[in-house]
Amino acid sequence: METVKRYYSLTKPGVLYGNALTAVAGFLLASFSITRHVDWWLFVSLTIGTTLIIAAACVLNNYLDQDIDRLMERTKTRVSVLGSIPGPHIVWFAVILGTIGTLILILWTNWLVVGIGLAGFVTYVWLYGALSKRRSIHGTLVGSISGAMPILAGYCAVSGRLDIGALVVFVILFAWQFPEFYSIAIYRYKEYKTAHIPLLPIVKGIPRTKRDILLYTIVYVIATLSLTPLGYTGITYLVVMALLGGYWLYLAIIGQRARDDDAWARRMFKFSMTTILALCIMLSVGPLLP
Repeated sequence: METVKRYYSLTKPGVLYGNALTAVAGFLLASFSITRHVDWWLFVSLTIGTTLIIAAACVLNNYLDQDIDRLMERTKTRVSVLGSIPGPHIVWFAVILGTIGTLILILWTNWLVVGIGLAGFVTYVWLYGALSKRRSIHGTLVGSISGAMPILAGYCAVSGRLDIGALVVFVILFAWQFPEFYSIAIYRYKEYKTAHIPLLPIVKGIPRTKRDILLYTIVYVIATLSLTPLGYTGITYLVVMALLGGYWLYLAIIGQRARDDDAWARRMFKFSMTTILALCIMLSVGPLLP
């Protein structure tokens, strides 16, 4: 049982289920707004296949980040760092998860979803984890592209095409990740600096980072609210997301002159978790509500 727990921890459960939840939200949004019904077999196939591919990416990320994780307080106890599981076993675990997940998507979804899943995997593991994260302040941008793939896959599993709805849900998740991650980067500034990761607050400073947080929060709010005039969701969704988005935007604004950057960043991050949970719920039921 202890070995199972160790392997399970390699999948980064918090990241894994958060991303899987966005895939479900994208699927239900498209189901209720486009086809007006839920294909449950497609739903199960999409959810399991996508979750396994995300898990594979997280496992490989753990393997690649051992040198960085060893230097950071919140990651130095990961099993990949402690050596509880041999490196080759970690890699094979990722290969097995990714292969099964891909086969499920090939057999029971569509080729667009397969392409999105594989693109997200390569972007997260290679373009982000192995390259840009370590070399450029634009690593967050690359990581945010991969982070927006699950909701896009969920939507396209139903629609079978890239349309305006697909673009909007992608932009929503893409924009959301900047305030969320930059907030973490601010209150964990010392840890990331020790690990020599060239994040925006370290390279360009916290004031610049706070301006970017405000910018992307504005983009996020506009994108979320656009689904109603585009005909995907009702007024109830619009009101709920306007209230939540408005408050998150308020936090981003007052943060520009915050005296305690760490405290503000933690507050901003915590509300980002509330926001994404509410978003997934409202995307799932928004088309059904007035």
